[in-house]
Amino acid sequence: MTAAAAFFSALMAPDTQAVARGLRRRDPELLDGLIEQYQYRLYRYLLYLTGSAEAAEDLFQETWIRVLERGHQYDGQSKFETWLFAIARHLTIDLARRKRPDGMNMLSEEPAAAGVSAFDQVSSQETKAQIQARLGQVPAVYREVLLLRFQEEITLEEIGAVLGTPLSTVKSRLYRGLDALRALFAEEPR
Repeated sequence: MTAAAAFFSALMAPDTQAVARGLRRRDPELLDGLIEQYQYRLYRYLLYLTGSAEAAEDLFQETWIRVLERGHQYDGQSKFETWLFAIARHLTIDLARRKRPDGMNMLSEEPAAAGVSAFDQVSSQETKAQIQARLGQVPAVYREVLLLRFQEEITLEEIGAVLGTPLSTVKSRLYRGLDALRALFAEEPR
């Protein structure tokens, strides 16, 4: 099998072992493909966590440097994206601790969605603004679970792996986050 065929096989098939082998070899084609595949989702996640395009860009680059440096640690037992988001989250927490001991500022701006028509953007802008405003009022511990579940569409088990928490804690945070959002929308005057 050629390197290119192995690369596409690793990306298209759920063969996490092929990705793990490629990362151990520091395969530049594999890394380029992974960056291309996950760049938008990773950047968007970091932007929501930090609230700063500049910080998100720095953390985006640092995350991929860590993937390259520590690729040998990825064992292929879980999805690559779970491992990737865990790295990004830990780097974000480290940055927040260095800059502000009070924690992270999540969800202050949203990047424009790729491939979305102008009509779709305008028609959903008001709803997005309402959700974004309310989500900004939800405590960060619940907001992060909501973002990972509904924006990044990561399973509850994978969220537990990203956060390093038990599944029961993830479910509890998701439930409480949804409950907090419902309460905030219920308070809104019509």
